Amino acid sequence: MDVAITGSSGLVGTALTTSLRQAGHTVRPVVRSDGGGPGSVRWDPQAGTIDAAALAGVDAVVNLAGAGIADKRWTDERKAFLRASRVRGTEALAQAMVGLDPQPQVLLSGSAIGVYGDRGDEDLTESSPPGSDFLAELALAWEAATAPAEAAGIRTAHLRTGIVLDGDGGALAKQLPLFRLGLGGRIGSGKQWFPWVSLADEVGAIVHLLTSSVSGPVNLTAPVPVTNAELTTTLAGVLHRPAVVPTPRFGPTLLLGKELATALLYSSAKVLPTVLQADGYRFVHPTLEVALRAILDRPAAA
Repeated sequence: MDVAITGSSGLVGTALTTSLRQAGHTVRPVVRSDGGGPGSVRWDPQAGTIDAAALAGVDAVVNLAGAGIADKRWTDERKAFLRASRVRGTEALAQAMVGLDPQPQVLLSGSAIGVYGDRGDEDLTESSPPGSDFLAELALAWEAATAPAEAAGIRTAHLRTGIVLDGDGGALAKQLPLFRLGLGGRIGSGKQWFPWVSLADEVGAIVHLLTSSVSGPVNLTAPVPVTNAELTTTLAGVLHRPAVVPTPRFGPTLLLGKELATALLYSSAKVLPTVLQADGYRFVHPTLEVALRAILDRPAAA
């Protein structure tokens, strides 16, 4: 396949690019500058522009681009930037795909489990209604931006991704230094559900969806969700460290601001990959301990 990827330099995009190329596929990075290498496609997601001609002949597009949710405190200006980085770029990408002849067969477009909001212990599948907070509204707007492609008959799936775990980037990499020192602990009550997925399964699921018949929302989360307390205990156990120092709420709130800290660390979403499993995807890392041992190269005792 010939696959164009936005966000190709990010954690997931880099791993996906490597996986596809190793399997013999062609990857066209969609980039903001000339640094994408041969075959790259120029675009400006904030301005909503893209070099549509450079997409000619692609079979599929994977849209992963979007400014980092937790990179800065949420101000009205920052929220507008987060929205524009997703919606304008996705609209431009979808419209460009529609104008191609032949059109690409599939669009796998980013979204997030934030679409469900704070839902306590409720089991959340793709048929569950959305939440009503900022992250939910942002995810819904991101998904809606693919409308031109869907209307043109291009198979479109929305990748409602959980917290991607990898030792070299993302949330886990930020936690590891404290946990390795024995200073890790639960956040708040620890009862909030933590919808996670290993980087290997995030990439594996995307590759699977490129050739499946699935369209619409797809939860990209592991089949065995855990609470924050379970995450803490499991990570500490794999590292053979104690985890008895809870994180006081005032710390993250002071650092991130109340709204971002609440959405990022204290909201609860027990998200299940119903569509993905029904479509036959088999998880490499179905449980958190299996994932962490693989990521951290800590095999279980014989």
